[in-house]
Amino acid sequence: MGRGSASAIISAALVLLFCFTTVLLSDMAQAATFTVGDSGGWTFNTQGWPQGKTFRAGDTLVFNYRPGTHNVVIVNKAGYNTCRTPKGAQVLVSGKDQIKLVKGPNYFICSYPGHCQSAMKIAVNAV
Repeated sequence: MGRGSASAIISAALVLLFCFTTVLLSDMAQAATFTVGDSGGWTFNTQGWPQGKTFRAGDTLVFNYRPGTHNVVIVNKAGYNTCRTPKGAQVLVSGKDQIKLVKGPNYFICSYPGHCQSAMKIAVNAV
C-alpha cells in the first residue's frame, strides 16, 4: 500500500469519526427536560399535562412532589389503565424523581390509594 492510499484511508476514517461524533452530539443536545405538571408539580389532575407536547426518547421527566404524600410508579399500559402497581414495578419516592424516557409509550401513576383514580397518572409517547 502506497503512502497516498494510507493517507486516503486515514482521511476517510477521520471524516467518518467526525460525522459519528456530530450525530451523537446533536442527539444529546436535543434531549429536553420537562417538569411534570409544570409549576404545580406532580399532583391530582395531571393526566392531561402531556397533551400538546412532543417527547423524544432520552428526554427527562422531573416529578416534583412532597415525599410521603405521593410517589411515582413506572407501570405498563395495564397498570396505567387499572391504576394498579404491577409486581416488580419501580416505585420512586424522593420527591424530585428524574426519569429518562424510552422510545414508545411510557406510563406513570401515583400508587397512593385514590390518587391514580383522581387523574394522578400520565402516559407519554416518546418518538
